Amino acid sequence: MLKIGEFARVGQVSIATLRHYDQLGLLKPSALDPESSYRYYSLDQLPRLNRILALKDLGFPLEQIAQQLEESLPLEVLHGMFRLKQAQTQQIIDTEQARLARIAARLRQIEQEENMPDYEVRLKQVDPLLVASTRGLVALGSNFAEPRTRLQSYLEQQEIAHSGPDMLLWYSRHEAREDGLYADVEFATPLRRLLPGNEHITVHTLPEHLMACTVFTGDVLASGQAFAVLHRWLDDNSYWLVGPPRQIYLQGLHQDVSVVEVQFPVGR
Repeated sequence: MLKIGEFARVGQVSIATLRHYDQLGLLKPSALDPESSYRYYSLDQLPRLNRILALKDLGFPLEQIAQQLEESLPLEVLHGMFRLKQAQTQQIIDTEQARLARIAARLRQIEQEENMPDYEVRLKQVDPLLVASTRGLVALGSNFAEPRTRLQSYLEQQEIAHSGPDMLLWYSRHEAREDGLYADVEFATPLRRLLPGNEHITVHTLPEHLMACTVFTGDVLASGQAFAVLHRWLDDNSYWLVGPPRQIYLQGLHQDVSVVEVQFPVGR
């Protein structure tokens, strides 16, 4: 038998927590000294304490924990609950890390407002291009992992080596959702010969166009500066945007810093 302080040390909880669990009937002392009112616990009660703490960290309120303890949840069920909680927690961590990265990038942009990068804009004629592509609404700021995986799987099924460079085509449709803004984006990769598409992949030819182009090196938000430069150039030179802008990854699609060419289809 252990005094409450000794049992708290073994179970790595506070004495106040054990008293609280006693009041709720979650974990009663094995014995109570009638003269001193000292609470005594048995080492055999450690498994019950561990289950209480595990369920609490999984997010269950103490009232539900009492019910689940009565049902004697198997260890396999607890492992399943843990894996689910682990996945949910990792998703929160990923979301918050992405938010911090966006904040840092915005701060860098604010610092550079007085000294915008000197992007060179040039006109060039782009030939028709056969591509395999997948299109849909994608969260802004995402790394496009799902469409990339979808296209890679398609190329492997067709036994075609990836030739690149991959590109994004940005369409005008947007949709606001609870978790952020989604954009209508086509993720495409060039093909050397015509292939059959499937329910997820479309094989088609991008039309030839006169393009206003610039190249930038940087992170995702750096592309915003390049887009802004091109829009200003169109205004200054009396051109119109006549199709979806193309964002071509010359290097580093899977890296934090990329070399990207932005192409605006234009007309007078």
